[in-house]
Amino acid sequence: MQLRALSAVADAGTLDAAAGRLHVTPSAVSQRLKALEAATGRVLLIRSKPVRLTESGRAVVRLARQLDLLAADTAAQLGTDDGPGRPPVLPIAVNADSLATWVLPTLAPLADGIGFDLRCDDEAHTSDLLRDGTVMGAVTTQSEPVTGCSVTRLGSLRYRPVAAPAFVARWFPDGPTREAMTHAPMLVFDRKDTLQHRYLEQRFRTPPAPPTHAIPASSQFVEAVVAGFGWGLLPRLQTHEMLAAATLVEFDRRRGIDVTLYWQQWKLRSPALDRVAAALRDGAAAHLD
Repeated sequence: MQLRALSAVADAGTLDAAAGRLHVTPSAVSQRLKALEAATGRVLLIRSKPVRLTESGRAVVRLARQLDLLAADTAAQLGTDDGPGRPPVLPIAVNADSLATWVLPTLAPLADGIGFDLRCDDEAHTSDLLRDGTVMGAVTTQSEPVTGCSVTRLGSLRYRPVAAPAFVARWFPDGPTREAMTHAPMLVFDRKDTLQHRYLEQRFRTPPAPPTHAIPASSQFVEAVVAGFGWGLLPRLQTHEMLAAATLVEFDRRRGIDVTLYWQQWKLRSPALDRVAAALRDGAAAHLD
């Protein structure tokens, strides 16, 4: 009960919200947290709004999630007289472009037996969610395993610089020169997105600093490129039909970015987690380079 209270508060952000999830009073949640801190001899939470886990708190939350997963795995295997037990819920971090292209169809066959709590973040930052115990597995660009995790290479998501035909005609009549790239609007996903800047650094000795639009959603990012807001790097998986139909133009065939993705998960013997890992490996083999 104490571990579940800490996990609920970490997920919900406040004691009141966690109490609602656990169907108890905020006072009961507070008492359980105090008892857990007394038992561990550590401060586990900074009681701000939202709450923040301490380093010790993150370690205990990881333990809580592991125990919850093991209990759910066991219940699902044992079942009841009325049928199979409640499926385990797996919090997983996935980058937006993988979520928009290959991950959902890959995980769909497992959805009857596993509950997915998918968290979306930049591929360079999903490992942070794994590190702090928010998720049990992550699609990430980090090849070095997070402490307590295993890592498997999935493949590369190939990005190419594209824009709408009218945009290319207006801004790049002589090709993507440095002068043109200085003034042509560029799209970024959010402040964590460095793909376009990496492309410019590869393309030019002194990278230009173009005006930018931030479009923090994968499908809307594509729509913005098609609509002519600016140029951007998009995954080949997401654009091959639009390129074939000339809705988009790859304006620089000499340059692009290949982002290598890895699957990291807790070193925990869990049938549910192992099924997800196997599905992601198969899906990546079918869709990634």
